[in-house]
Amino acid sequence: MLDIAAICLVVTALLAYLNQRFVGLPTTIGVMAAALLLSVALIGVDLLGWLPGLRDFEASLMASIDFSDVLLQGMLSLLLFAGALHIDLSELRRYRWQITALAVGGTLLSTLVVGIALWAVLPLVDWELPLLTCLLFGALISPTDPIAVLGILKSAGAPRDVELVIAGESLFNDGVGVVIFALLLGIAASGSVPTAGEAAVLLLHEAGGGLALGLALGWATFVLLRSIDHYQVEVLLTLAMVAGGSSLAAHLHVSAPLAMVAAGLVVGNHGRALGMSDNTRHHVDLFWELIDEILNAVLFVLIGMEVILISFGPDSAGAVAVAIAVTLLARGITVGLPVALAPRWFKLPGGSAWVLTWGGLRGGISVALALSVPESAGRELLVPLTYAVVVFSVLVQGLSIRKVVKASVCQSALEPAGERASPNDPGLPAAAGQPSSHRSGS
Repeated sequence: MLDIAAICLVVTALLAYLNQRFVGLPTTIGVMAAALLLSVALIGVDLLGWLPGLRDFEASLMASIDFSDVLLQGMLSLLLFAGALHIDLSELRRYRWQITALAVGGTLLSTLVVGIALWAVLPLVDWELPLLTCLLFGALISPTDPIAVLGILKSAGAPRDVELVIAGESLFNDGVGVVIFALLLGIAASGSVPTAGEAAVLLLHEAGGGLALGLALGWATFVLLRSIDHYQVEVLLTLAMVAGGSSLAAHLHVSAPLAMVAAGLVVGNHGRALGMSDNTRHHVDLFWELIDEILNAVLFVLIGMEVILISFGPDSAGAVAVAIAVTLLARGITVGLPVALAPRWFKLPGGSAWVLTWGGLRGGISVALALSVPESAGRELLVPLTYAVVVFSVLVQGLSIRKVVKASVCQSALEPAGERASPNDPGLPAAAGQPSSHRSGS
């Protein structure tokens, strides 16, 4: 494991350096594109008979990494907590019903739209998948990836309200998507369909239990942070809360992603404003920013290198095109259309529907879920479709989202990215960024 971690870090660091030195793309996009090109190049030179063994070495390296476990059981909780840490709860509360509607209702509806549309259209390109397998694909591809969204939105220049809604939706809809995916996977394994009541109980237990656990962990950590003033110990407390809380969520069979989002919101608002000194706040922010950047870079390198293990058949081009088109269409129907038809309720600038549709990026979570599907449930067909959608999402949508923002959203609502307040700027509300004038134990 030490050798594997060392190789991943070295490759990530070198690709990040090359991107920063010569290309200048956003780090997540740049390292993923570089890893993808490197893997494709190794496949090409192997077919030509050059440099024998390099392709096999990368393939054996990637086969030794359980991508699903690395992301879902390891990286995801750390990344979600880091992402939620700097979201202003007072701003998020203004859009709580809109975000809930998109994260819960939008994800459920998108699963159905993607699944049924894929099942109906694939036979036109000589592919046939059972309806349940298509619904599985809908469940794993419908949630937008908070890691990809939060990373790329930083440089997109979208209005703050639009960015807040996309970020809030992406933080919560992955937990909903994982629950729907688990429910459909259980149906595929057992062959029995649960009642609506049983499905609702499962959703309430997984999602509601995860949120409740996260709030409890976040509040407990806040109480501990407020009682001392020692930044090394306080950083350690936040790290222990994420690691221990994720493990506890797994044992309780509740949603660890939602738990970490809830805990991050509590610590990021009450903890940072009322439980930390300026010095502690600086070090906590810096620590989690570095964790976020490092793990994001490693994750997207792994996504790019994963192509070495994925088999695309000669007849898969049509199916890939259908999957990309269906996914974008479903995003437009379930998110873009409601925003366009009810602008007063969503309270977003004109043209936001296009940004929300095109900014719904997919990432590592979808790949990890696809890789967790057993062979008997159609994994060999779902994985290449999922991977193609994710690559298109990150490279094509991610690189063009800034142009979509500028072309779609009212220019009066735009705020230059360079002039935005950082989490520590005095212009932010006290709950998220300003130091409190009262602090117990400091």
